[in-house]
Amino acid sequence: MVSIKTSPLREATLIERVNRFLAVVDLAGLRQYAHVPNSGRLRELLFPGNCVLVTEKAKGNRKTCWEIVMATHPSGQLVSVDTRIPNDLVFTAIRLGVIPELVGYRECRREYVFGSSRFDFLLSGDPHRSCLLEVKSVTLVERGVARFPDAPTTRGTRHLTELSHAVENGYRCVVLFLIQRDDAVKFSANDSTDPLFAKALREAFVRGVEAYAYRCSVSPGIITLEDSVPVVL
Repeated sequence: MVSIKTSPLREATLIERVNRFLAVVDLAGLRQYAHVPNSGRLRELLFPGNCVLVTEKAKGNRKTCWEIVMATHPSGQLVSVDTRIPNDLVFTAIRLGVIPELVGYRECRREYVFGSSRFDFLLSGDPHRSCLLEVKSVTLVERGVARFPDAPTTRGTRHLTELSHAVENGYRCVVLFLIQRDDAVKFSANDSTDPLFAKALREAFVRGVEAYAYRCSVSPGIITLEDSVPVVL
C-alpha cells in the first residue's frame, strides 16, 4: 500500500463557493475564506451546509491561509478533492513498483513537455519504450461508476490528442484515472458532461493510448492507493 498524509485537518462547514478556487467556510464559528485546489464543479461535495476538512497553509499572495482538502459526500463517503494529491501518490507508487502496469522503469521525470502539452510524467529506461503518463483526478461517482470529467475540459481533450500523436512517434502512452474515494466499481468517461472528452478518450484508446483506473481509500488526513477498477469505454 502507498499512502499520502496531509497536513493536520480541521472540520468546517461550507457556506458558499465563491468561484472555482475560492470558498467561504464556517470554521469554529468564524467565516473564513478557503482555497479550493480543484477546478471541477464538485456540486455533490461543495454545497452550502456540507462538512469539509481544511488545513492551514502559508498565505503567500492568496486571500486565505485555509485550504479545503476533503469533503463528505451525502452518502457519508469521505472524498479527497485536492487535485495535486494524485500525482504525488502515483509518483511514489511508481518508484515503489506497486502499479503493475507501470513497473520496470528506471527513471520517472515529472512535468514533461511534448508537443504543445505538459504531461505529468515521462517514464524511461529499459526494457520499455519511454512512456508518457497523464494522471487525472476523479471525485465524481454515480451509482458505483467513477466518471471524468465533472466539468468540460478542453485541456484534457488536448492531452488525449497529443498522447495519440505521441503513440505515432513511438512512445508508450498511458492515462491513469485516480479515483479519490473507494466506492467506485468501474470507471467510464462522463459523456453527458463533456462528450468531446469522452469521444477523444475512445479515439485515443483505439490509436494505442492505454487507460487505467485506480481507487483510493480516504480517511481524515490520509489517502491510500488501493486496487484497480475496470475502465469501460
